[in-house]
Amino acid sequence: MAQHSDLDCKLRLEKDPSHPAPVMKGRGEWSSKKEFLLAVAGEIIGLGNVWRFPYLCYKNGGGVFFIPYVIFLFTCGIPLFLMETSLGQYTKQGSITCWRKICPLFEGLGYGSQVVVLYSSINYIIILAWAFLYLFSSFSSVLPWSSCSNPWNTETCVEFQRSDVLLNISVPANATSPVREFWERRVLNITGSIDELGGMRWELVLCLLLSWVICYFCVWKGVKSTGKVVYFTATFPYLMLLVLLVRGLTLPGALDGIKFYLYPDPTRLLDPQVWMDAGTQIFYSYAVCIGCLTALGSYNKYNNNCYRDCVCLCLLNSGTSFVAGFAIFSVLGFMAFEQQTDISTVAESGPGLAFIAYPRAVAMMPLPQLWAVFFFVMIIFLGLDSEFVGLESLVTAICDMKPSFFHVGHRRKLLLLLICVLCFLCGLVMVTEGGLYIFQVFDYYCCSGMTLLLFAILQSVSVSWVYGADRFYDNIEDMIGYRPAPVIKYCLKFITPVICTGTLAFFLFQFTPLKFNNTMEYPWWGTALGWCFTLSSTLNVPLWMLYNLWRTPGTLRQRFATLCTPSGDLPLCKKRNKAREVESLALKPSEDCQNVGQE
Repeated sequence: MAQHSDLDCKLRLEKDPSHPAPVMKGRGEWSSKKEFLLAVAGEIIGLGNVWRFPYLCYKNGGGVFFIPYVIFLFTCGIPLFLMETSLGQYTKQGSITCWRKICPLFEGLGYGSQVVVLYSSINYIIILAWAFLYLFSSFSSVLPWSSCSNPWNTETCVEFQRSDVLLNISVPANATSPVREFWERRVLNITGSIDELGGMRWELVLCLLLSWVICYFCVWKGVKSTGKVVYFTATFPYLMLLVLLVRGLTLPGALDGIKFYLYPDPTRLLDPQVWMDAGTQIFYSYAVCIGCLTALGSYNKYNNNCYRDCVCLCLLNSGTSFVAGFAIFSVLGFMAFEQQTDISTVAESGPGLAFIAYPRAVAMMPLPQLWAVFFFVMIIFLGLDSEFVGLESLVTAICDMKPSFFHVGHRRKLLLLLICVLCFLCGLVMVTEGGLYIFQVFDYYCCSGMTLLLFAILQSVSVSWVYGADRFYDNIEDMIGYRPAPVIKYCLKFITPVICTGTLAFFLFQFTPLKFNNTMEYPWWGTALGWCFTLSSTLNVPLWMLYNLWRTPGTLRQRFATLCTPSGDLPLCKKRNKAREVESLALKPSEDCQNVGQE
């Protein structure tokens, strides 16, 4: 009797409207096409467009660098960009479950790409912490990196931008500039070697915390919040870039800087490193092979014209890189003009451009605080978009693996909070006094060109040869109503894997271990740590292949056949199965009539 009463009580509670069962929320979709376009633009147009492309252009022969760059754009960039975006839109899945449905044998590509996204999320946001500290330092009566009269400056500090100072003193051989001392001694307080991590830089810790809080609230409601935030974060950097471009072009010496940026040197095309740089720039700036495009495309409506969107976004990305070069090199030309030196001595890339070269140029302008604020706000928004869209991709991939669990209540928000907290704690090692050494290990090995090139080869082969290029084109035709240009299909089948394989072979052939500032060699354990990061993402592919082959029943041939067969619940598969059912039903009455006639 007691058991029956407990059962009745339980049944009454389940039926009681005051105790409703948890409701599973849907994945959601972009509210409009603009949100998708702005989110993808925010992801692919980042710091690499501003601080990497212009430097590579001048370093690799100026205007002739566009020849290998455009070749890689149309043979690798656009085909892979379209492939990832359309697969997400077709399957309505994140990067892991997308491959599970398309080609289960290559499921490891999804896991490997998300490991790369996780590493880059930990690493990339450190740049935002540095930029926030520079931004806050810009609100002062005198920019702290413009003079040698600060507590952190050394006796060898020389204000090179002041010609009156240079005339009255003899410059020592080991002289340093105030902007470099601000970066190395005030912001980083960098230690002597990687073996010395030193203490925490608490101002950077707070800036890092601020960056993670902003990223969390940009993504915490999924595409509902992300889609609204990108209206501002993806467009505001363009306004800042336009302001800096106009200001740069009006400075003395700007024309010399632009000539230096674009002056062609055809002999550089014979250097394989130029082609290597062009290829890696496409992979870095287009965010291919890391699953972000798949996640963003999965929130599109099924009939969205992803083909046209991808071509427009790719051209926008490359155009932004080209225009950014004018904004950067016009200012570097001005700085070289003011210091009466060659532009090659002031041109830098990466953090050196954002935190040394450009701040030094800003300090020479009228109203330097205003231009410093504009520049670092642009840097923050360029990095912020890429950071929180990558975070959205990671959360989407995990939630799509267990939608019945994560899409209930606030579990998705709690998962996002857990990821942010863990990434923040892991990133603390990079805001120590020796954190820059660790940052470079992450940057060099975790998101290396080798990993992206390997994923590009495997993705193009799996879709073009295993899943089928014609079937892939059928999917796109079913979504947008027509087939893309045939050249993209042939690129994915032949040209993309061949070019990526050749680039990867060259990358491995000329690979050299990481050196800090190209001088200080890392200890063995630093190099071993870096290779562990690289292998932790790339080994996902063969390990998941072996695991799926082991757990799939049947002979080895049957297992491969099963794992190379797409899921039956994909949209086009459903339509074809339904058409077969209708056709079989239509044939049945005629067969029955024939049987009756025979009787």
